[in-house]
Amino acid sequence: MNRSLPNVILGGFGMEAGVVQTNEGLVHTEINSEESALALMDAERVLIVPGYGMAVGQAQGVTAEITKVLTDQGKVVNFAVHPVAGRMPGQLNVLLAEAGVPYDQVHEMEDINAEMSDYDVTMVIGANDTVNSNAEDDPNCDIAGMPVIRVWDSSHVIFMKRSMASGYAGVDNPVFYKDNTDMLLGNAKDTCEGILRKLKDTYE
Repeated sequence: MNRSLPNVILGGFGMEAGVVQTNEGLVHTEINSEESALALMDAERVLIVPGYGMAVGQAQGVTAEITKVLTDQGKVVNFAVHPVAGRMPGQLNVLLAEAGVPYDQVHEMEDINAEMSDYDVTMVIGANDTVNSNAEDDPNCDIAGMPVIRVWDSSHVIFMKRSMASGYAGVDNPVFYKDNTDMLLGNAKDTCEGILRKLKDTYE
């Protein structure tokens, strides 16, 4: 890596990445909040990977509500927090705890990666560089060798972010374009609130 890991991940905290999409010619698929809720309802095991987009959008409260609704329906819902993102300012572990997410549902990256293929749906909420498969596949990229959460190994990825722009590190993320990934674009709080409304309309 040409920069330190904290510099890559923390440097853009609170900012929308200014790097434009460069994966020209690749096709991504999009999903809306209602369709995302339906995917969660069909799932038995759900993983949520929060990032700074969740923190900046102040979506931790509604994310906790989604978790409770799904858990009350008997679904297994866990969180995976990148070891650096959990300790930097904004501390995702703290935000989740303050929002009421039970401690035993928040897991370390290493533990989750070992069982990623067991998850039916993974929701990535505002993370990017920490779930970028290029870190493993492209030895020449700026984040080569950085440990990442291997979300692409789950059955279905719902990737929530503001736009198709790359993350702060400026590295294209091939996960956007994988066959098992749908992009849910927009403000994290708004899209999560849309998911929660559909879940409540169905279950309550």
